[in-house]
Amino acid sequence: QVQLVEFGGGLVQAGESLRLSCAASGGTFSRYVMGWFRQAPGKEREFVAFITWSGDIAYYSDSVKGRFTITRDTARNTVYLQMNSLKPEDTAVYYCAASVAISGFTRRDKYDYWGQGTQVTVSS
Repeated sequence: QVQLVEFGGGLVQAGESLRLSCAASGGTFSRYVMGWFRQAPGKEREFVAFITWSGDIAYYSDSVKGRFTITRDTARNTVYLQMNSLKPEDTAVYYCAASVAISGFTRRDKYDYWGQGTQVTVSS
């Protein structure tokens, strides 16, 4: 059983940056593809980014590509989401997730473990 805890959310102005962290425990971190999703009020949870086991491949949704960067630190069992040039439409609860699947990492149902979420609010 893997436990995931997110840190780093907050309130920022448009154009500013935030870095989210997700600490994993209770499992072998390198076994999991790690993803970030987000859910805005009244909307479904949507894919943001994922990073593969060794960190050599990262993939982003079109809405964040070029602004967000996902990385992982195996020594710290932590995955990060660096968010730059934030926009009001990035406002959401951001969730970290871990997957043991071998494909389909943009899909919510491919993830086995989820964090509790951290709120990101971007004011205009």
